[in-house]
Amino acid sequence: MKKYFADKVVVVTGASSGIGLAAARLFGSLGARVVMAARSLEKMQELSGSVSADPSKVLCVKADVSVEEDCKALVEQTVARFGRIDILVNNAGLSMRAMFGELDLKVLKTLMDVNFWGTVYCTKYALPYLLEAKGQVVGVISIAGYSALPARSGYSASKYAVRGFLDTLRIEHLKDGLGVLVFAPGYTSSNVRNAALTADGSAQGKTPLEEGKLMSAEECALHLAKALARRKSEVILTGLGKATVAAHRLFPRLTDRLTYSFIAREADSPFK
Repeated sequence: MKKYFADKVVVVTGASSGIGLAAARLFGSLGARVVMAARSLEKMQELSGSVSADPSKVLCVKADVSVEEDCKALVEQTVARFGRIDILVNNAGLSMRAMFGELDLKVLKTLMDVNFWGTVYCTKYALPYLLEAKGQVVGVISIAGYSALPARSGYSASKYAVRGFLDTLRIEHLKDGLGVLVFAPGYTSSNVRNAALTADGSAQGKTPLEEGKLMSAEECALHLAKALARRKSEVILTGLGKATVAAHRLFPRLTDRLTYSFIAREADSPFK
């Protein structure tokens, strides 16, 4: 795997924590030149030494992926520094936890702006360079992008949308050598649930899950790297995740009932 990533230019959005940071560190350890993108430049700069001991192989770019100009600037700064883009990992994401009937619609818009439009913007501007390199674009989605989660309407909708967008892109460039990977982790230990938005748009500030029992971000990043090295088109992680996707396709009404029961058992369940 190290041979595959050596000297490749890899852009990772949402690289200041969680799966994004773990992936950036792994790519750096495999010899890649890593571009870290997130809203907190200072935090990324503090963490960049853990990505590579060679400062010339890491670029930190402040970018809010919901802003088109930020995504354009991210690509421009990457190409100005390294001259190419081999892999784009669209990882930046935001979650939510609230019943749709109680939801301020600005929350739904925010989720779509970050999760869906962030992927679209970054991919649009990186695409010419990815095609030139016969590179790869990744969308980090979720099992919720295959089988919806209640109280996560904006999250599920945005992840379904990313999957549809990337599946379409793959077909459009079937003869161009572009690799398109839809990467769907199951529950992974990260800050995403603490930062999840509630009905009024404020951060939840806590997680309803036992984070220590979930897949680590580092293990998730390793699965991602292996999938890229094998130029896979789709990865669905964890036994529960695979079972949920299969059940949703074969037994959708039963899956709805099981999903309802599962979410109803969460701490502070949104179901009344």
